Amino acid sequence: MAAQDERGFTKTDLVMFNPQAANFQKTVNLVERDAAPGGYQLVDADRSGKKTQFDLVELAEQVQKADQFTRATASSKLTVIAEQVRFLQEQARKVLEDARLNALLHETSCNFKKVPGKTYYVYKQRKNPDLEFISMISPQEWGPSGPEFEAAYRLENDMSWTQEKDMDRRENELQLINKILDAGTNVQFNFMPSQYQAARCLEDATSKTENDKAEA
Repeated sequence: MAAQDERGFTKTDLVMFNPQAANFQKTVNLVERDAAPGGYQLVDADRSGKKTQFDLVELAEQVQKADQFTRATASSKLTVIAEQVRFLQEQARKVLEDARLNALLHETSCNFKKVPGKTYYVYKQRKNPDLEFISMISPQEWGPSGPEFEAAYRLENDMSWTQEKDMDRRENELQLINKILDAGTNVQFNFMPSQYQAARCLEDATSKTENDKAEA
């Protein structure tokens, strides 16, 4: 029975529920279990829905393996990018060296008009060995009385210079480029090549051409 205390508050008597009595809640709304998910009948739907500590360990292992696989995939892709970066750095260094050499040769003393496609010869000046000059006369034509010979260079159509030892390689590259530009070429790309990929293809094709010449 409820009663009031000296402050005027109504106190409610504590009622203990009988654990042996029937559940006072008549219905419970539960999520319906699918006994045949995706059309496949489960042997035991109750056991299939239960998880143990071993399942959690297995899940953690799968997550770890997935993380390792992701890292390995990213690492392999980054390796390819790093290789391309090193190639581009080497190409940039070579371009800068060629540009510096071309500038020095164009600034070298010369008493005639240089024509693209011709080979010219660099000698040291007799009066001042620290300076050089360009001549059309080869060391063989000059003979033993000629000045000290430095190197031979061919002036290209783009006004760049090719050293004598690299002339054959340059010729092979130009021939291969002409084949690529030709519509009937056998050199075909199955993709849109990057500068790195195109250069590698040119190198491989040039090596094959040189090998074919050597075998012939």
